[in-house]
Amino acid sequence: MRIHEVMSTGVVTGAPTDCVREIVIKMLSRHCGAIPIVNGNHELLGIVTLRDVMLPMYPNYGDYIHDAVHSRDFLEMEQNYPEVLAKKAEEIMVPNPLTVSPETPILEAASYMGLKNFRRIPVADHGKLVGMVSIGDIHRGLFFARGGCEAEP
Repeated sequence: MRIHEVMSTGVVTGAPTDCVREIVIKMLSRHCGAIPIVNGNHELLGIVTLRDVMLPMYPNYGDYIHDAVHSRDFLEMEQNYPEVLAKKAEEIMVPNPLTVSPETPILEAASYMGLKNFRRIPVADHGKLVGMVSIGDIHRGLFFARGGCEAEP
């Protein structure tokens, strides 16, 4: 089974200059955890995940080592959220993300997801975004492609 058989098409995308607030609104309204960032030619430039939105608020390791007490003031960190939301997508996106092609075997994509701890991967054809595939898409493809439960002898 190939990725094109299970992938989602009609993916909601963002532009590099979109503010992070717009990207998060797209994620929340579509119940998805990632928005691919594309240019005007639909070429994949990067991806923004909910994790990418949260990371700028966390203390970095150096801050934590030097001041473990103040670098863990999570209420203060939360106050920085509007600042993060005002950033541009290109400031927090993961550039040149791992992609699979429409012809990639689904278990190959699943192995990448397992190795990298990803829940979804953009599907690109010659650099242009053509869809997204999630671990759920792969499971649905495998589940519906197989027969029912056979009783153990």
